[in-house]
Amino acid sequence: MTRRYYAGADFRRALSIEELRRVAQNRLPRFEMEYLEGGAEDEVSLKRNRSIFERITWLPRMLVGTGLPDLSREVLGDSLHLPLIIAPTGFNGMVWPQGDLALAKAADTAGIAFTLSTVSNYDVVALNPQLQRPAWFQLYPLKDQKTSDRLIERAQAAGCDKLVVTVDVPALGAREWDQRSYSRPLKLSPSSVLDVLLHPRWLWQVMLPNGAPEFSNLTEFLPAGARSALQGVRFMGTQINPTLAWADIERMRGRWKGKLVLKGILCVEDAKRSVEVGADGIVLSNHGGRQLDSCATGIELVGQCAAEVGDRLSIIVDGGFRRGSDVLKAVALGADAVMLGRAALYGLAAGGEAGVAHALSLLRVEMERAMTLLGCHTLDELGPHLIRA
Repeated sequence: MTRRYYAGADFRRALSIEELRRVAQNRLPRFEMEYLEGGAEDEVSLKRNRSIFERITWLPRMLVGTGLPDLSREVLGDSLHLPLIIAPTGFNGMVWPQGDLALAKAADTAGIAFTLSTVSNYDVVALNPQLQRPAWFQLYPLKDQKTSDRLIERAQAAGCDKLVVTVDVPALGAREWDQRSYSRPLKLSPSSVLDVLLHPRWLWQVMLPNGAPEFSNLTEFLPAGARSALQGVRFMGTQINPTLAWADIERMRGRWKGKLVLKGILCVEDAKRSVEVGADGIVLSNHGGRQLDSCATGIELVGQCAAEVGDRLSIIVDGGFRRGSDVLKAVALGADAVMLGRAALYGLAAGGEAGVAHALSLLRVEMERAMTLLGCHTLDELGPHLIRA
């Protein structure tokens, strides 16, 4: 008998995030799926983000009568129904029309937090009035300090109270498989163009109504009449900041009135320094394996960082989470919450807001089942005593 994952068009038939991935793969053209999934260079970090979970095993407790588990958790002042936060990701409007709004609304309904990227296709000022809880805002610290300051001001004016500063992009990672979709920078190869034509539903939904979506939070910084997605990509290419240093973070701490989170921390020393500069949280992350190849994955650092600084700031982790039990492993090792990137985007690509809701529902059910089998009623009962790593 040959086993096959479901890979049809009905996302509601997906029984796991992996099956949602296959539904998404059928809907998206190859170049867009490669952008969503690809990693840097040989993709060692990307693969490690998944393989690491196989080496973290459970030691469950029996005969404890847990009842229905409580998965709620408070993170940086937000009361979350699940220990999950939608991670900041760019160009979601190419995955689904108004993709950022779809992700945010699904997160809102599920009672979790959503993070809007600097390079999102939805304006933070327009987004927050449509949500029950304000979005977190992610900032790429740009070379032009005035532009970064203006982005911070807009996020504060929009009602955001969490600023997530990405610190691991002093240069862009070499995403070689993504580059192979193009004959030259930002110009799709003939084979990629042909593949786009073989995906008429995506073309009709995403591209034909208004063309490629703009980077809505950057429009005021682009020349009039040059606010296309192409111009936005070129602008960001000129704004990578290789001189970013701890002094810049201290300066942002002085400007930002809400909670400050540093995303891209990957060693205990930097976690300690984050406390010193006044950060309220860190995200242990290798940027989804898209920056430096062959580096550690976030979950490997959770235990050490929790022991050193867990009483002084919130510890969030991302990278390769595809199952509810993966999330619980991170919590058991000392994480306060998990950021979801690709897992949520597979749902978005498969079915828009409803697809994201389905992805979050799958993870919730998996967490509830795993908690019951582990013998835990609340997330606080999870701990290293249940883990053999």
